[in-house]
Amino acid sequence: MPLFIQDRATDRFRTTAEVFGRYPHLQENAKAFRSKPLVEVDPKCLLYVQQREFAATTPADNCVSVIGSDDATTCHLVVLRHTGSGAVCLAHCDGSSTWSEIQLITKAVTSLSNVCDGRFELHLVGGFNDDAKTSQKLSLSILAAFQKLEEEIHLETCCITEMNDAVVNGIHRPTVYGIGVNVKTGEVFPASFPHKGPAEELRSARTFTGGEMAGIYDSSRGLVEIGPCHWTPDMDIAFWLSQSDDTILKYLSTSPEAEPPHFVQHMKSTIQFLLSHPDSDSLFPGGQPQLYRRSESGAWERLVQS
Repeated sequence: MPLFIQDRATDRFRTTAEVFGRYPHLQENAKAFRSKPLVEVDPKCLLYVQQREFAATTPADNCVSVIGSDDATTCHLVVLRHTGSGAVCLAHCDGSSTWSEIQLITKAVTSLSNVCDGRFELHLVGGFNDDAKTSQKLSLSILAAFQKLEEEIHLETCCITEMNDAVVNGIHRPTVYGIGVNVKTGEVFPASFPHKGPAEELRSARTFTGGEMAGIYDSSRGLVEIGPCHWTPDMDIAFWLSQSDDTILKYLSTSPEAEPPHFVQHMKSTIQFLLSHPDSDSLFPGGQPQLYRRSESGAWERLVQS
């Protein structure tokens, strides 16, 4: 079933310029979206999604009010919501396996929606006019994946690639790096997140070592679930800790000039975590995932499993 825009089925797109040329209202919507004020989300109500992760829940969730993600340069942030059930999923896609990832996202929302009336609405934010056109390739890949689904998907927000591009001191970079979605209302908004936990370094290590897209949340129990993850010890990565910030940016980023200021430190802390935990199995006793629940103070706390 093709993707729908303004209740009409679409054909495949060859460029993102074709998308916005054919549907000018998407340009206007994107301009309106990126002009919204940036919201710094309170970690006490937040479920944060890292790169190559997704999370889904419903308005009945008492533990999570906002799902969010940021630090997206060429990556795209994908929100899919069912208007009947209110079930919503946010994913941080980097192009590693787009078709299978879109299937996972759709399945996550469908499984929480049962058979109630309503439709699937899609919001896409991310990318910019990077020299390698990595953003445009991912934009088109995501749109094509949704067009191949059996479900009817209605594209509502499309703030991607050239419509999310800003030029600062002659350098192209994203206008919006992060978004949140209000679980109760479905509102999607530009956002930043001072806290990216729980288990931030572990989750980053999973992605750094090639982990595939993973769901991190069990909404029926209100639990963040991480792993088990597996990686092979690699002491050679210590090499990066002795390199300059410019070198780390050049070789470990798809968009060195557009990364947020904390990118290099994030890479260093992830590598240090991997060096400190060469045996990934030791982080998951008995082969069980790490579980986190919302405490009375609002923080995510580790659930000790017997």
